[in-house]
Amino acid sequence: MTFDLEYNSERPLMIIPEYGRHIQKLVDHCLEIESKEERDKMARAIVDVMGNLQPHLRDVPDFKHKLWDQLYIMADFKLEVDSPYPKPSKEELQEKPESLAYPKSASRYRYYGNNIQTMIDIALSWEDGEKKEALIFTIANHMKKCYLNWNKDTVDDVVIFKHLYDLSDGKIDIRETDETLSDSKNLLRKRNSQGQNTSKNSNHKKSHHNNQNKNRKR
Repeated sequence: MTFDLEYNSERPLMIIPEYGRHIQKLVDHCLEIESKEERDKMARAIVDVMGNLQPHLRDVPDFKHKLWDQLYIMADFKLEVDSPYPKPSKEELQEKPESLAYPKSASRYRYYGNNIQTMIDIALSWEDGEKKEALIFTIANHMKKCYLNWNKDTVDDVVIFKHLYDLSDGKIDIRETDETLSDSKNLLRKRNSQGQNTSKNSNHKKSHHNNQNKNRKR
């Protein structure tokens, strides 16, 4: 008795391994069917089986369209059937997507966050005056607070003014100002007091919950 064994090393590579080798064999067989009517019928049956094997695709918009595209891909775009969707092109699927531009603040001082850059852009759109100057120093104070939140104990105002100058591309220059920002100790004290208040509230909730449990046991 002899057996015809197939080894994976001798088998052709599967184009979409998620569907298994049997689906790939069905697609290959569909390509060999000469009757157009029978080929269309088998292609629709293959798509139905693919949908049952990938139930999570039913939550994806146009999941049927995705299944038909995958059928064409497994057939190496050589399948000629009447599809309810346009046949995709091999060049279109192999085309590389366009590279995404990184946020402007991603490479510089990311500890300030993207909101700071938005605030700076808004300040640049305002007309010169007291309101704009007040907004600029508000932004600088917030930058200093963000800097201290980055596990820093202290920071010189000159550093904040320099960073503000860089983030505004040199359009906001208060490096020579005589004004000073909020003291680092005050900003750190506010941060610590907020953490203490949070812990007190959590302890109060725990004690209240424990008292309720004791009353229930009684």
